[in-house]
Amino acid sequence: MARRALTAALAGAFLGAAAARAAYAAFTRRPPVGDADTWSRVNHRGEPITLLEGPAFVAGAGVAAAAVPGLPARVRTAALLAAVGAGGLGAYDDLYGVTASKGFRGHLGALAKGEVTSGAVKIAGIGLTGLAAAALTVSASAASRPADAVIDGMLVAGAANLANLFDLRPGRAVKVGLLTGAPLLAAGLRRGDPVAAALAALPLGASAALLPEDLGERAMLGDAGANALGALLGLAASVTLGRPARLAALGTVAALTAVSEKVSFTKVIAGNPVLNRIDMLGRRPPEQAPAG
Repeated sequence: MARRALTAALAGAFLGAAAARAAYAAFTRRPPVGDADTWSRVNHRGEPITLLEGPAFVAGAGVAAAAVPGLPARVRTAALLAAVGAGGLGAYDDLYGVTASKGFRGHLGALAKGEVTSGAVKIAGIGLTGLAAAALTVSASAASRPADAVIDGMLVAGAANLANLFDLRPGRAVKVGLLTGAPLLAAGLRRGDPVAAALAALPLGASAALLPEDLGERAMLGDAGANALGALLGLAASVTLGRPARLAALGTVAALTAVSEKVSFTKVIAGNPVLNRIDMLGRRPPEQAPAG
């Protein structure tokens, strides 16, 4: 089982990385929607950047989920639903969203006034796709299946939203994903579980392959990529962890999301030497001009 788990992890990571790189190259030549300007934004420096990293991640992770050997049909479908569902809804917000309302509070406040924002649509949609993906991975024989499906669905949706909150500086969301996914991958390998190992490995491979563009400030995940990354890691956690650990993970996700409404993660990271060192690793210093 240990060898099967390692093989599944390597296959998932390789397929995710190769497909993500191929998709990014293809999308920069011909974007999936509109033209290059459709996906162009301005980053925190006021410099142009593309959001095409996000669709490339979704495509890479989706191809890996569809092609990696050894996944049961229900788990494969759940991974595709989490990646494409969260990624597609994130892309909708990237392309058609407005910035007047931000965060859960902003979108729910707008909804209370009768305004349906793109963010509210995304939140509801990711919640539904997260619940559907979780329901597919819960054992049919489990007596507590409904409760576990709700817990796991909230974990998938919550992780999708939380990952997006870190996508404010180059490479940050990918680094958080790698630091979060590595223990899940290690747990799957330690247990000799090829399903858990593959589910953790495929988003790690896809995101790591796109990290140079992110750190180089040429591209960013955007809502499409960050939501899909978080959703897949949430799904991997739901398959890998026992119920107490999943509840703890869900509580952590909920707490960080609530804190983000009041506190700037960027300021907290900048004020902590260790976190700031990790955050700046591989990035262009603030005063450095762009290459070329």
